[in-house]
Amino acid sequence: MAMTPELLAYYGQGREDGRLREGRGRLELWRTQDVLRRALPPAPAGVLDVGGGTGVHAEWLAADGYRVELIDLMPSHVERAARLAGITARQGDARQLPVPDESVDAVLLLGPLYHLADRADRVRALAEGVRVVRPGGLVAAATINRYAAVHDMVYHGLYLQEEPREAAHSALVDGVLFGPGDGFTAYLHDPDDVPAEFADAELPDVTRYGVQGAFWLYGDVDDWLDDPERRALMLDAQRRLESVPSLLGVSGHMLTLARKAF
Repeated sequence: MAMTPELLAYYGQGREDGRLREGRGRLELWRTQDVLRRALPPAPAGVLDVGGGTGVHAEWLAADGYRVELIDLMPSHVERAARLAGITARQGDARQLPVPDESVDAVLLLGPLYHLADRADRVRALAEGVRVVRPGGLVAAATINRYAAVHDMVYHGLYLQEEPREAAHSALVDGVLFGPGDGFTAYLHDPDDVPAEFADAELPDVTRYGVQGAFWLYGDVDDWLDDPERRALMLDAQRRLESVPSLLGVSGHMLTLARKAF
């Protein structure tokens, strides 16, 4: 899947940065932090944030003491991320990283697999992560779940409209979602297909984490996230459920983690 003019225009609006900092998008951000903070090597390890956008994740990683380099296709994202303290940023493609072999301690792909419709491209991006990470290092990738479009459109009321509904139905068949209206085009994974893609990139042993669980679909999720006490309870609840196989697909996103062999 190419970065089409429509997709470039979508990301050029900077909406992804705001999506994770407000509303129920905060659940995705905080849960991603929760999982990665348990898995990353201690700071000041070197972390490569591939497809890191404007630096939403790079910012908190740098604040935690990590040495962070961000790679992104969008020049406007790179320019914005480079202004953040403690972060270096440059343009690049996840499928051909401008980074030396075995030069970082962890590689995060928290967006690139969203837009690679061809399986070979997804495996290539994962294999690039394996190439640049040191032996024993972490490779983590985020995927959008196959059923997220249907769930999200019902949540927002868009499922009442024929065009969005048909787009969601089509994605259930082949994983390719052509978002009507806003130019957002994505690949949606069946959760059970992800381990095989990791295995083909020489990462045979994976752990999968449902990011949001069912909580992102709750009508009062913002109220829970706004209240520190209730938020802590919600995050704890999802941590307890995060790797239950039968619940992985209800999350909007899944994180898959593996370590490079020594």
